[in-house]
Amino acid sequence: MSTPVSALLKQKGDWVVTIDPEATVYATIARMVDQNVGAIVVTARGEVRGIFTERDYLRRIALQGRTSRETRVEEVMTSELVTVEPGTSIDVCMALMTKHKIRHLPVLRDGTLAGLISIGDCVRTLSERARGQVEDLERFVAGGYPG
Repeated sequence: MSTPVSALLKQKGDWVVTIDPEATVYATIARMVDQNVGAIVVTARGEVRGIFTERDYLRRIALQGRTSRETRVEEVMTSELVTVEPGTSIDVCMALMTKHKIRHLPVLRDGTLAGLISIGDCVRTLSERARGQVEDLERFVAGGYPG
């Protein structure tokens, strides 16, 4: 059985680093560095507007010759979001991230931001699940289950 996103969020927490769309890219990057995150969700009045990632910075600031102190994050954020709901399975999340070549998925509950998961979160969850299955099989083989 696949683990739902809600279980992952219960374990890691649902706190998400956010920023206003009118913030400069410089302020956005400073907040990301301060919070030690690779992505920040752009919100206005509680509504998710987009996401800005390290990859967005490289592609839309560094390579396009823009300046981070003058460019607003709303100008360069990813606004076509791939999102999931708390009931979505981690397996589906991994498939979505692979298909869309992204590393972060905002989690929306009834249209409201409920968390953010990364590919690292998903890999860790799948690894823990696999480790548990191996331990169960080892106990079974060793005769640890009543039969």
